[in-house]
Amino acid sequence: MKPKKIKLHKDESILEIIWDNDFVHRFPLKFLRDESPDAGNKGETIMWKHYPPPPKGPDKPGKYEIEKIDKVGNYGIQIKWKDGNDDGIYSWDLLVQMGDLIEVKNNLRKDLDSEH
Repeated sequence: MKPKKIKLHKDESILEIIWDNDFVHRFPLKFLRDESPDAGNKGETIMWKHYPPPPKGPDKPGKYEIEKIDKVGNYGIQIKWKDGNDDGIYSWDLLVQMGDLIEVKNNLRKDLDSEH
C-alpha cells in the first residue's frame, strides 16, 4: 500500500495516513517517536551481532512534536521532530504494520471494556 494522503492533526497529536485502498491509520505521535526505527532507538545488527541502543538521556522539549515530514523515494517518510531528531525512515510497510498493531490494541481494549 501507498499513502494517498498524510495529515498531521496537531491538536490531537495524531498523524493520519489514508492509504490508496482508502483504509485509514491514525498514529499517536508519542507511539511513532517511541517506536522510531532508527539505530539510536532500536539498536542495530551488524554481521549477526546485535548492538543495543545507547542509554537515553533526558527528553528535550518538542520530542513528541513534528516539525516536518519528508517523503523518501517511493517507499517511506522521514520525520523531523521539534527536538531536532530526524533519524530513522518509516517505510510504508513499517507504517502499515504499526497501524495494524494499533488497530489490534484498540480493538482488544474495546472488547475487554465491553465484557465488564
